[in-house]
Amino acid sequence: MHSTAIPVGNFENKYESANPLARYLVDRFLNAFDDLVVRAQPESVLEAGCGEGALMRRLENTGAQKIKGVDIAADVFAKAQRELDPSRYSFEEKSIYDLTTAEDGADTVICCEVLEHVDDPESALAALHALKARRYILSVPREPLWRVLNMARLKYLGDFGNTPGHLNHWSQQGFQKFISAKFEILELRAPLPWTMVLCAPR
Repeated sequence: MHSTAIPVGNFENKYESANPLARYLVDRFLNAFDDLVVRAQPESVLEAGCGEGALMRRLENTGAQKIKGVDIAADVFAKAQRELDPSRYSFEEKSIYDLTTAEDGADTVICCEVLEHVDDPESALAALHALKARRYILSVPREPLWRVLNMARLKYLGDFGNTPGHLNHWSQQGFQKFISAKFEILELRAPLPWTMVLCAPR
């Protein structure tokens, strides 16, 4: 039985931060994401762990006609669900462990800033892989740099810079090794302080 007792959405909503440095770093993250989306050329999309829908909104000008977001708490994506075109966008309250090809299959799967939160990353990765999408875009915080930067801004000092809810920690090399058992990495991006990959199932 997998626990869902973890923070949902962004503990600090990085996509709407007014801090100039945070805004700069997030813009680099989003630019890397946009670049990998262009390279993926999605026809349909599933975002596992869609949060507030910030990344789903960036898919409006792509060729993807069906874009689905799932998250473990419906209140997190409620605003996006109200605002986005229901003929193109759909949302469902669901755990990453419960994804099925019949209900959630898509040409491209996005799972960004999620795997660091799950209690069983191997099973979560297997659930993503079982969807057999053509392309995947995955990202996680890059450790130990993530915690070092948190401590530099005097955040979470009692936990040595670990953001609440981060259960798993990967270096860039460690994350590549983790996913390489099931995925072939096609493109790697390293917007500070994240690791982001475009990959295909083996």
